[in-house]
Amino acid sequence: MMYSKVKLLFICLIYIVPFLALSQKRDKPNVILINVDDLGYGDLGCYGATKVRTPNIDKLATEGLRFTDAHTVSAVCTPSRYALLTGEYPVRNNGLSHAIFSRDSLIIDTGKFTLANVFKSSGYTTGIVGKWHLGFGKQRPVDWNAPLKPGPLELGFDYYFGVPVLNSHPPFVYVENHTVVGLTDDDPMVYGKDAATLPYPEKWNRGLQKLGGAKKAHELYRDYLVGTTLKDTAIAFIKKNKQKPFFLYFATTNIHHPFTPAKRFLGTSDAGRYGDFIHELDWMVGEVMQTLKEEGLDENTLVILTSDNGGMLNRGGQDAYAMEHKINGKLMGFKFDAWEGGHRIPMIVRWRDKVKAGTVSGHLISNVDFVATMAELVGQNIPKGNAIDSQPLLAVLLGKTDTDLRTELLIAPDNLDNLALRQNNWMYISGQGGGGFHAPYVGMHDLGGPAAFFFTGQTNSDIADGKIKEGAPPGQLYNLEVDLTENKNLYDQHPEIVEKMKKRIDEILNKK
Repeated sequence: MMYSKVKLLFICLIYIVPFLALSQKRDKPNVILINVDDLGYGDLGCYGATKVRTPNIDKLATEGLRFTDAHTVSAVCTPSRYALLTGEYPVRNNGLSHAIFSRDSLIIDTGKFTLANVFKSSGYTTGIVGKWHLGFGKQRPVDWNAPLKPGPLELGFDYYFGVPVLNSHPPFVYVENHTVVGLTDDDPMVYGKDAATLPYPEKWNRGLQKLGGAKKAHELYRDYLVGTTLKDTAIAFIKKNKQKPFFLYFATTNIHHPFTPAKRFLGTSDAGRYGDFIHELDWMVGEVMQTLKEEGLDENTLVILTSDNGGMLNRGGQDAYAMEHKINGKLMGFKFDAWEGGHRIPMIVRWRDKVKAGTVSGHLISNVDFVATMAELVGQNIPKGNAIDSQPLLAVLLGKTDTDLRTELLIAPDNLDNLALRQNNWMYISGQGGGGFHAPYVGMHDLGGPAAFFFTGQTNSDIADGKIKEGAPPGQLYNLEVDLTENKNLYDQHPEIVEKMKKRIDEILNKK
């Protein structure tokens, strides 16, 4: 009898207790946030694309929730990522509205309670794989030969591996935690010096802000293998940390120019290199999802896929457009603009048995809401004075409310003279035009604004012959419920709404 009791106790200790412990650990879901670079509203099959095929991402949508009114609070990469991690409008950070580059120091105060801190404070292992683009260190210019700190690890992440700035500007190296991968003391990185020759034929903007030397470090970076390298690292992080809750911020360099997919994807789309890069992205997402299944993590992992801003009408975007792939669908404008194409983005949320499969939401939601929403998910309090622009929208993600929890959103294009405010169905823009790129000729990298209308075939009541009409209103007001493509400017017809929204922008900017 005594032996039987001892044996039963032994079985409990060996089998049941670890199982219960594992169950307790997995009460908190793993979270993977895939933040795609420059993915436009029209770039996925589930959002209407026909010239590219995205079966893996489309499957996320059929197994989860797809948003039709999701936005970034900036139409530019760096400030958009600032908002995602801090829960704060980037204009609060000294009017941040532009991208930063290799010389720029860390632009997030390490005292801020970030999205990574939300998870780390709740017992999660936190990691970022991919594009950082928020600066390193305290001094400008950055010393790339010294430890790159503060950086991601000082903002709540336990691990970082990725592209330190972006894939179109130097340095063309990888950084792991605080160190340039492959850097040696006898071959430092040097400003003004060419980088090691990179083998891929498309070398966009290689001459800008030269930062070279460090031959070994640069040779480890190959344009056409970046997507594969980041995917492999993300999968390795998942496998390594599967025994306890983890948060992975997977920030892809796809589909930012230059469009350099692995060679197996070349020519696979009907939208040129731009579409081929989307195909590689879709493969990367599929590989991550397959890993979750193989590791037994599929049911208890919340996966969110979104973009940092709208699609860009650069040379590759123009090529795709000429092949009838509308990168932002029917929306007016592109990356950098206050118009809808600059900031209305794909957003898909998939969490098996928690998020109803095959659903579509028209709720207004933004990347600035991730901090408060994830804090609500894991039961973490946000310290006072942090994430002041973030709203908890977990009920929206889980389909538990028909009420619009967010009714307004401040949106910044590249040019803050065109600061915009969304309130319910009204969209107010404080200046003329889109506030983004405005090069006048097709084939130019920064084609945009009214001049691009010749190429895109879009129309707007303020624009004729590629220019703002003489006598056009000083600002813009659109009713998105009936005019999602922003054809008709109602600024002069509703002066009371314009004044109300102008005043509200001032109130938001003065919020402490």
